[in-house]
Amino acid sequence: MGWPVQEGVFALGDMALRKGGTLPGARIVWRAHGTLSPARDNVVVHPTSYGGQHPELEWLIGPDGILDPTRWFIVIPNMFGNGLSSSPSNTAPWPALVTAWDNVAAQRRLLAEVFGVERIHAVYGWSMGAQQAYHWAAACPDAVQRIVVNCGSARTSVHNRVFLKGMMAVLEAAPEYDGAALFSAQPAAALRAFGRLYAGWALSQDLYREGLHLTALKAPDLDTFLRTDWEERFARRAAADLLAQMRCWEAGDIADGGDLTAALRGIVARVLLMPSETDLYFRVADNAAELPHLRHGRLVPIPSIWGHRAGNPVANPADAAFLRREVRAFLEA
Repeated sequence: MGWPVQEGVFALGDMALRKGGTLPGARIVWRAHGTLSPARDNVVVHPTSYGGQHPELEWLIGPDGILDPTRWFIVIPNMFGNGLSSSPSNTAPWPALVTAWDNVAAQRRLLAEVFGVERIHAVYGWSMGAQQAYHWAAACPDAVQRIVVNCGSARTSVHNRVFLKGMMAVLEAAPEYDGAALFSAQPAAALRAFGRLYAGWALSQDLYREGLHLTALKAPDLDTFLRTDWEERFARRAAADLLAQMRCWEAGDIADGGDLTAALRGIVARVLLMPSETDLYFRVADNAAELPHLRHGRLVPIPSIWGHRAGNPVANPADAAFLRREVRAFLEA
């Protein structure tokens, strides 16, 4: 890489959680790209997404990428539950629920205690990363100047929760599940079903109709695609980690069960809402309903048939170019 890269593990000690309980020996694995300016005013926080780890998100970082490390100091804090930071697979006992609020509180300490950063130029997030971006703006209104909500929402919708409850039920039905948080062994059959069900939600009906799962994603047939892109992808993660992060996803709510309109009106940051036109989780309509209550909001749907993955277009140059143009302009404005 032609720019500075740092990485580390930030220890938070035993961390009291928003919904009760404690995360023992909490830690965040992080990586940073670029150079922190002398004024500490060029920080972009890029939280990870569901099941994602920082190496899988770094494709969008580069001088010609969506996030330019020669202009911004980009800090990627791995979410709790992703297998690198504190997760059920590496931390015991695991609490009942670790929320986006808890992730943001820990990330704020990371920025302050490791880098001396109190104000954030932007938080950029996709999917659960977008949920964290929204929580950053709600939790720290005077510290965050702008957020990019890429395929995310301020509160997990009822329809989204229906999807999540179904997926969690697949894991919880495994004979290896202990009834609380952990598994006696990786539930291979449950994870296979989990991956195949997920494939029907993450990509749109239009993408499958066009056959892009075979042409753009280079699979010889549907069964190979389901195995290599979905079954094997989730088999690389501990089932307990996947379950814990889904519980966090379902609990996403910047109003914390209260008045969502008031919570949205309390956001001072400029907000770029970028849903995919064909996302089955975080619908354009969800962001459109949020927009009137934001002080400084802009809605720019991604014109794509790639469903939820339009927001993470590793294999999709057209959507990547769209994101690059819109995000770069927003960060510089």
